[in-house]
Amino acid sequence: MQAEQSEVLDFLRRHPPFSTLPDKESANVANNVEVAYYRADSTILQLGQDNHQWYVIRSGAVEVFRRDGQLYNRLGTGDFFGEQSLMLNRPVRFPVTALEDTLIYIIGEQTFNYLFDNFEHFADFVEVEDQTRLRQSMAKREDDNGLLTAKVENLITTLPVTVCSSTTVHQAALRMTEENVSSLLITRSSTNQTEPETQVIGIITDLDIRRRLVAEGLSSEIPVADIMTTELIYVQSHQFVFEAMMLMLKHNVQHLPVLRKSQPIGLISHIDILRYESENSLFVVKNIFSGQSVDELASLIHDVQGCFTRMVHQDANSQMIGSAMAVVGRSFKQRLCELGEASLGPPPVPYCFLALGSMARGEQLIVTDQDNAIILSNNYDPDLHGSYFEALANFVCDGLARCGYSYCTGDIMATNTRWRQPLAVWQQYFSQWIEQPSAESLLHSAIFFDLEGIWGQTHWAEQLNRLIRQKAHKNSHFLACMARNALLRTPPLGFFKDFVMETDGRQTNSINMKRRGTAPIADLIRLHALAIGSSARNSFERLKDVIEAGILPPGRGQDLRDALEFIAMVRIRHQALDIELKREPDNNIEPEYLSDFDRKNLKEAFQILSSAQRYMKFRYQPGRVN
Repeated sequence: MQAEQSEVLDFLRRHPPFSTLPDKESANVANNVEVAYYRADSTILQLGQDNHQWYVIRSGAVEVFRRDGQLYNRLGTGDFFGEQSLMLNRPVRFPVTALEDTLIYIIGEQTFNYLFDNFEHFADFVEVEDQTRLRQSMAKREDDNGLLTAKVENLITTLPVTVCSSTTVHQAALRMTEENVSSLLITRSSTNQTEPETQVIGIITDLDIRRRLVAEGLSSEIPVADIMTTELIYVQSHQFVFEAMMLMLKHNVQHLPVLRKSQPIGLISHIDILRYESENSLFVVKNIFSGQSVDELASLIHDVQGCFTRMVHQDANSQMIGSAMAVVGRSFKQRLCELGEASLGPPPVPYCFLALGSMARGEQLIVTDQDNAIILSNNYDPDLHGSYFEALANFVCDGLARCGYSYCTGDIMATNTRWRQPLAVWQQYFSQWIEQPSAESLLHSAIFFDLEGIWGQTHWAEQLNRLIRQKAHKNSHFLACMARNALLRTPPLGFFKDFVMETDGRQTNSINMKRRGTAPIADLIRLHALAIGSSARNSFERLKDVIEAGILPPGRGQDLRDALEFIAMVRIRHQALDIELKREPDNNIEPEYLSDFDRKNLKEAFQILSSAQRYMKFRYQPGRVN
C-alpha cells in the first residue's frame, strides 16, 4: 500500500463509522477515495445540485446551511456530510461551504451504497446521524435540569395572605395565626387607572413583629405600615426556580412574593426551594452570615466544596453553578466586611466594597483568586481615614485567603492603595482607560469592567457601570483596542485542529481551560456587550443582548453560547473530580483522559471560539490601531 493510502487508512480506522468495518473493507475504501482541497469560503455543495459522492472531513471545517440560508451545523475533522442526498436519491437540500481551508476525502456513491447495504453498524451510525452535536448536547442538559426549567408558579400551593396597610399589627398577628402563616403581604388600593387595582407595597413577618414592635416596646395597635419591610424583593411567576433561589441568596431573605402582571398570586419560602435539592448553597450562605469569626468562616471551605460537587452531580449547568458560587463568594466578602467593621469600629466615611471579574459576572468556580477594590467617599482624607481602610482591606483580603480565595497574583485587591480610591478618582480611571487606552489600561479594563458593589454604598458601583456603558460603546478606537487585546488569548488548536498543549511548568501536556477557553470567550462577549451598551454582567445574559442586537451572523450567537457552556462544564467537572479524589483542584485538563465525545466536542467548541475571534477581528478592525 502506498504511503498516501496508508495515511488515509490510518485516519479511517480512528473515526466512526469506518472504525467498525473489517480491515479488508477499510483498506478498500482507502484505496478508492479521492482527495479534494477547498479554500475558505468556497462552495462545496450547492442547494439543488445532484450529488453522487460522500464527503469526510480530513482537516479544516465546513458550515452546513438550511434552504433559507440559516446556519444549520458546523462540522470538523472526522465529520461527514452528503449522505442524505445519496440515501434519498434527491438533490442537495443542505448546501455546504468551507469555513476555512479544508481537506476532504471523497467516497463514491457505489462504495457508499455497498457499505451501507452490507454493514449494519455502518448503516445505523450514518442513518441516525449519531454525531450528537454540541448544541444537541447542551439542549439536553437544560431539558433534564429541573431547577433551570421549573417555573416559580409551580411552587405556589396557596393564595397569598394579604392585609391593607392600615391594618393594626395586632389584627395582622391574629390573621397570621388564623391562616397559619409566618408572613403577610401588605397592599394598598390604587385610584389611578394606569396602575393595578391592588399594589403590593411591603411585607411583614414574625421576625418583623419581634424586632420592630415587641423589642422596641411599641403598641400593637399601630398600623403594619409602620413596621413592614418596604424594600420588597419579589419574583415574577414566569421566572425559573433557580432565579428565585438566587434572589434569596443574594438578598438573604426567606420569603419571596410571586407576582403576575404586578398582582400578587402567591408567596414562596426557602422551604419551597429546598424541595428542588438546592439546599446546600442556601445552607452554606446561612452559615456564612452566622459566622462570628474568621476561624468559623474558614471552617466552611469543605462545605463550599461539597456544595459545588453536589451541584455538578445534580446536572446543574455552568450558569447555575457559577451563579451559586459567586453568591457564596459575595457572602464571604459581605460577612468579612461586617466583622471588620465590628472589630475596627464604624467607617469614618462611607465606602463601597467591590467584587470584580468572575464573581461580578456570576461565573465563579471553586478555583479562583480574589479580585476586589474599594470605592471611598469623595470626602475621604488619606491622613485622617487612610489607616482605617488599610486595616479593613487587610482584614477582608486576609480573611478571604483563609476561606479559600487566594491572593490575586496581579495585586488587584483592596490592599493596593491604587485600588482603594474616592469615587471621583475611579471615574477618572475609567474615563482615561476608555479615552486613552494603553496596554496596561486594557488589562485593567478586562478586569474592572466586570464590577459589582457588594457592601456599603453599592449605588456607586452602578454609577461606574453607567459611565462605562456611556463612554465605551461610542468609542470605536477603544473597542478596536479591546479587540486587539482579546485576541492575545487564543483557543488551543493547531493547524490540523489538534490540541496545542501547555509546554512549560508542571502542567505540561495539558490545557488551561480558563486561560485558553472560558476567559477568551468572556473577553469577546464583553466586547460585543460594550459595543451595544448592554447593562448585563453575566456572559450568558450579555450574549442574549448581543443576539437581540443583531450584530452577529445568524446562528453564531447560539453557537457561542453552546461553546461557552461546554467548555465551562469540562472545566467544572474536572475541578469536581479533583475535589473527590482529594487533589488540589485546578483549571488544567489532559485531553488524553477525556472521553471521545468530550474530545470531539471540545475541539468543536474551540473551533467556534476561533471563528468568533475572526469575526471580532473583522468587526472591530484592531489591525488599524496604531
